[in-house]
Amino acid sequence: MARLLIVYHTLTNGSRQMAEAAAEAARGECEVVLRTAAEAGPDDLLEAEGYLFCAPENLAAIAGVMKDFFDRSYYPVLGRIEGRPYAQMVCAGSDGENAARQTARIATGWRLREVQPPLIVCTHAQTPEKILAEKVIPESDLEKCRELGQALGAGLSMGVF
Repeated sequence: MARLLIVYHTLTNGSRQMAEAAAEAARGECEVVLRTAAEAGPDDLLEAEGYLFCAPENLAAIAGVMKDFFDRSYYPVLGRIEGRPYAQMVCAGSDGENAARQTARIATGWRLREVQPPLIVCTHAQTPEKILAEKVIPESDLEKCRELGQALGAGLSMGVF
């Protein structure tokens, strides 16, 4: 059975809700391994056939813990995961575009194949209080996460990717 690795980081639970929604939907299609960025590492990448990266946007960039995951994993798997499919989700306070570009550049270095444009969920949190507050992702956005997870899982399972 194909394995999908979902790696996420969260401080306010927005990205966690997104990653769990995608994982829930993908489980009907393939084996899913859901890991926080602090837990995940090179072995997880090597053992999976596809990836879903879910990061919050912090100061117009991917969160530091997510970047740390990529830093710890980049060279140990370089040249060993080429061609594998990936998608990404960003939980953003404003536009999330730069965070998505950063992840895409890392994936390009690994020679991963993007199979879905980035899904960016914007919380519009623009004050310190709202930025640091616990997030509740709207059901309509969680449904988009489920659709992405199901499509990625189905594609892996059917060998489309």
